[in-house]
Amino acid sequence: KGLQKQIMDSLGSKGEHRISEWLTNKGYLILERNWRTRTGEIDIIALDKTEQNSSGEVLVFVEVKTLLKTELSDLDLIINKKKQERIIKTAKHFLVNNRKYNKMYIRFDVVVLRSNPFLEQPLEILHLKDAFGDCYD
Repeated sequence: KGLQKQIMDSLGSKGEHRISEWLTNKGYLILERNWRTRTGEIDIIALDKTEQNSSGEVLVFVEVKTLLKTELSDLDLIINKKKQERIIKTAKHFLVNNRKYNKMYIRFDVVVLRSNPFLEQPLEILHLKDAFGDCYD
C-alpha cells in the first residue's frame, strides 16, 4: 500500500467512526459497521429511531464519504450509480441474513464529512437522507 492510500484509508475509517458517533447522538442505533459480503461493503447499518412509520423504525444503510472541503452537492459525483447498485445488492444480502428487519422501511443515506475527522473541531456534515434507492433509475 502506498502512503497516500494509507492516509486516505485511515481518514476514511476515522471519518466513519466520527459519523457513527454523530448518528448515535442524533438518535440512531448503530447495528453494524463495515458490513461485508462478496458483493460489497456497507459503512454503517443503523436504525433511525427518530423516524417512525407504519412498519416501525426505519432501517438505514449509510455510505460515508470523507471529502475534505468539498462543495459537492451532486450525488453522482459523490457516489456513482455502480456504487449505489453495489450497496443495494449488499443491503439485500444483509436482509436475507437478518430476516427480523425484512418488514421495515428501508432507506439509503449518504453522509459526507467535509472536515478533517482527526481535528478537534465541529464536524462539517452533509447528510443526504434517502439519497438513492432500489426503485430509482
